[in-house]
Amino acid sequence: MTLAYVGIGSNLEDPESQVRRAFDELANIRETTLKGKSSLYRSAPMGHADQPDFINAVAALETGLSAEALFGELKGIEQRHGRERSFANAPRTLDLDLLLFGNTTIRTENLLVPHPRMHERAFVLRPLLEIAPQLPFEAALRACAGQKIERIS
Repeated sequence: MTLAYVGIGSNLEDPESQVRRAFDELANIRETTLKGKSSLYRSAPMGHADQPDFINAVAALETGLSAEALFGELKGIEQRHGRERSFANAPRTLDLDLLLFGNTTIRTENLLVPHPRMHERAFVLRPLLEIAPQLPFEAALRACAGQKIERIS
């Protein structure tokens, strides 16, 4: 079994509900147990700024799946939520990012783990450190101090 962390984000079609439903769906992935879930956070969009704020969270999963199989399950959940990829940093109903997969580093055409930009994003680091304070990302979070993020529940 491997401990994996998944970043969750939404800013369309009742984002808070989208994130809460995502937690439930992550708990139902085969060979996988939801081990932890962060609070929900509101954050300003990055990149394409002309869009609604995001609701973000992080889930901890214990899984018997390979990283690639888990990634496939995440993409399936996104599709069921109506995820469209119209342009980079576009608004979305649901975004699920495989942030960490144990201590494994993965570099394939479709999957990069650890997530290559997680250390630059307070909306990932704050909920991640809430449920996994032992991870070595405190300095990275301090470096993101200027990013707007608010715990909402």
